Amino acid sequence: MNVAVVILNWNGAEMLRKFLPSVLTYSQGEGVKVYVADNASTDDSCAVVEKEFPEACLMRLDQNYGYAGGYNKALKQIDAEYVVLLNNDVEVGKGWLEPMVKYMDEHPQVAACQPKILSWRVKTNFEYAGAAGGFIDRYGYPFCRGRVLDEIEEDRGQYDYNIPIFWATGAALFVRRNVYWEVGGLDERFFAHMEEIDFCWRLRSRGYRIVCLPLCEVYHVGGATLKTSDPKKTYLNFRNNLLMLYKNLPAKELKRVMRVRLILDYLAAGFFALRGKVGEARAVLKARCDYVAMRPQFETDRKENLQKSVNTDIGERYRFSLLWRVQGRRKRTYEELIG
Repeated sequence: MNVAVVILNWNGAEMLRKFLPSVLTYSQGEGVKVYVADNASTDDSCAVVEKEFPEACLMRLDQNYGYAGGYNKALKQIDAEYVVLLNNDVEVGKGWLEPMVKYMDEHPQVAACQPKILSWRVKTNFEYAGAAGGFIDRYGYPFCRGRVLDEIEEDRGQYDYNIPIFWATGAALFVRRNVYWEVGGLDERFFAHMEEIDFCWRLRSRGYRIVCLPLCEVYHVGGATLKTSDPKKTYLNFRNNLLMLYKNLPAKELKRVMRVRLILDYLAAGFFALRGKVGEARAVLKARCDYVAMRPQFETDRKENLQKSVNTDIGERYRFSLLWRVQGRRKRTYEELIG
């Protein structure tokens, strides 16, 4: 194996103490290294790694570059065939790496994969961020096998089979390092949220495949950096989702999808306001304003993505409206959504 497991950290000293031991214990073997890339933490994260986990390779970044920028800066300093982008709040178990390496070795057109992501708090349930593989609908709303909007399923083995997916979670993203840079890495302008979906869209449109390998399991705390309900998180999710659509949508769909999203986003802002979440309503409106202001920065990216695209009809990007199927037709699980 030639694998670098890279944990991006920012002020997560306690998370490192809790979860780094499992990563170090079960990520051993010839050609495997574990890195902690620290995004200029102001707590004692670096001291914790140096004193308590000297077998991990510590990389000190000079400022907080966010998720996307932090990983880009770290991966430029690493030479490995495969890299695993692993959150600092993920617990792994014995043999978690080997099946992914074996699968990728045997399937050269697969650029990335993910394990099954279960909840660390409720280990019988899927975890929100990734579950058993990610997809999106016509209007850019992501969902997973095991998680549709806020509906999280119990893991009953119903998704224990390999499947092509649209996006692999950034909580545990296994990817070929050369392909990572071939498509440009993560978009640092996103800072955090949606960047892995944007990245995976580029992979899929350029002919690479992504799969979920659910017989590999990890446990993710989730929401460790930002609370589930947080205006900053809402802002980044809405803004970055719009930027992602602009960067990647085929020309024939762009105007129609963005017109519908304009309506849906204002409805979302109104919904937040009616529930008393004024901060989140404002976050949605700010996200839309900033999307319009930032859009010219992404014109070159859009042209490049369209020019290099060899796959405009990506099967894992479903043509239905997720919101309509969930709210209008009362579909609650992935199995119900796809019929």
